[in-house]
Order: sequence, then C-alpha cells, then structure tokens
Amino acid sequence: MDRKYGFGIIGTGAIATMHARGIQELPHAELIGVFNHRAAKAQAFAETHQTKAYARLEQLLADPLIDVICICTPSGAHLEPALAAVAAGKHCLIEKPLEITSARCLDIIQAAQQRGVQVSTIFPTRFHPAALKVKEALQQGKFGDLVLGNAYVKWSRPAAYYQSASWRGTWALDGGGALMNQGIHALDLLLWYMGPVSSVHALSANRKHKEIEVEDTIVAQMKFQSGALGTIECTTAAYIGSPKTIEIIGTKGRVSLEEDHLTSWDFEDQSHKNAKELQSGGKTEKSGHEDPMAIGHWGHRRQIENFLHALDNGEAADIAGEEGAKAVHIIEAIYQSARQGKTVVL
Repeated sequence: MDRKYGFGIIGTGAIATMHARGIQELPHAELIGVFNHRAAKAQAFAETHQTKAYARLEQLLADPLIDVICICTPSGAHLEPALAAVAAGKHCLIEKPLEITSARCLDIIQAAQQRGVQVSTIFPTRFHPAALKVKEALQQGKFGDLVLGNAYVKWSRPAAYYQSASWRGTWALDGGGALMNQGIHALDLLLWYMGPVSSVHALSANRKHKEIEVEDTIVAQMKFQSGALGTIECTTAAYIGSPKTIEIIGTKGRVSLEEDHLTSWDFEDQSHKNAKELQSGGKTEKSGHEDPMAIGHWGHRRQIENFLHALDNGEAADIAGEEGAKAVHIIEAIYQSARQGKTVVL
C-alpha cells in the first residue's frame, strides 16, 4: 500500500474490540482514537488498546489523522454517527447491519455518494477461505443449475445476554431478533451465493426469551430469481447451540459449510479438489453458537485489509454499502411476511 490509514472507533463494546485488534494487526493501519458518550468507557478502552479517548464526537471527526471511522454502536444507532462521519469526509466501516431499515441504509449510502467517501458493511464471514472457495466454485459453474440454498443458525443465548444492554431485544435499536442480529451473516452468505430473492414466506415465534420485544425463533422460505428455492432457520432459544451451517445444492454439485469449515464438497466434475484438501490448515475462527464472546476477529482484519486496498486503488470495497443493504431489505420482507402471515413479493 502507498500509505498508512488512521482509524477512529465509535463505540467500546465487544465488537469495537474486534475492530481494534484487526486494525492494530495491520501494518498499513493505525488506531488513532475512540469515542463513547460515556467518557469512562472510552478511557478504559483507550487504555486497553493504547490509543486516545476523545471527549466529544466532534473532536474525533475533526482529527486530520483519522481517515476511516469504524461505527460499532447498537444496530439502530448507526445512521446518526455515520452521517456525521461522512459529512466530515471520513470513510466508514459500519458493523452489521448497515442499519435496521432499508430507508436508513439508503440515507447512509446516498450521503456517502454525495460526499465522495466509501462506506462498507462488516460481513467478515465472506472473507474466510472456505467461504471464498464456495463462491469460486459457483462462479466457475461447478454446481450446474442451483436447486436449494439453506442456512441454519441454531444458537443458544441466556437471558443474561439480552439483559446485558438495554438496546438488546428491542425493535428500535436491535432492529429484530435472531434473524437481524445472529442470522444476518448467514443470510448475507446465502444471498452472495444464490443471488437475488423474488419472494419470501415466514413464521416467527418467541419460544424462550419472553421478556424481549423481538423474535427468538424464525423460519423463512425463499424463492430466488434464478428459480432455486431456499430456507433460513434462526433461533437463540436452542438448549445447546450448533455451528452456523450453509448448504448449497445444484444439479451438478453440493457443499456444506459449517462456520468456516467445509463438511461436504461433492461435484460431478471430479477434477475439483476434495473437501480434505480444501480444509488444510484447519479452522480460522471460533464459533459464537454458545458464546458471543468466542467469536474471533480474524475475519474483521481481513475485511479491514480489503477496505484499505480498495481505498488505496480508488476502487469500491467488496462489501460496499449497497451490498450490505441487501440483507436488510430481505430481513424487512421476512418480518413483514411473519407479521402478515402471507408471502411477500420483492
């Protein structure tokens, strides 16, 4: 790269820590500082990560050493800091979801376009080697015609998880439950692999976490524009959680991706590498199916590196704002279907 990029972080939770670690492991990135409305939290975060705590957001955004802002606030509180950062001429890396409605996503995207800065949504699972291998096989036509695309996020979360922050489990700031918060990564992969969705039909329930506003369990059927069909199943109410799983099935091949580990890899074209060869090196990331704190920052680091490469070359990032908004659009349709009890055509 031609230069080193300075980063500022808004937010101090576990996700902000992933960003900080990813930034500090890259030679062309430097963590300049952090802001949180609670000064004590910002100071503690700054001491842990050997950076500067800013007393006011305006000070962070005015720092000429900062090129990129990482927004790690609650999901429904991304819009306001994003617009402020964009107005200050800063590029933005925004944690998933980009925002909790399509309209709020569009506000961010349009503001960035008008200001001439880049916005990217964090979907780190796209950067895992096994996930990239599946995408490569799809691009090479190894699957033939796509038949089914399924995603399963059957996780366990205790009541303490939702009680740990007042925004969790609320429509206003979480934007939804098991699908919007936990399942969105799997849905993003499914859309990346299977292409646009033409219709959805969903059912939702609250099976364990009765104290939250949003669903803890949801199932949706999808029809893709290609004619293929699919499902996504998400829950945080499972007694014992299991790793996130993606299945892609075509007329000439099928794969199963468990977190970032290929558990099946079968193609009519036998010249393609087998699953054991592709799994050399083992897993690169821990799963959050039982404990959200178990998720590592490896994928974040890869995505930050990709973002800087795009900035350095004057290109669009692989997961630009428009790309990140796609999952939010589908989630809105799934929630609408679950509320209305009918198929929603997109």
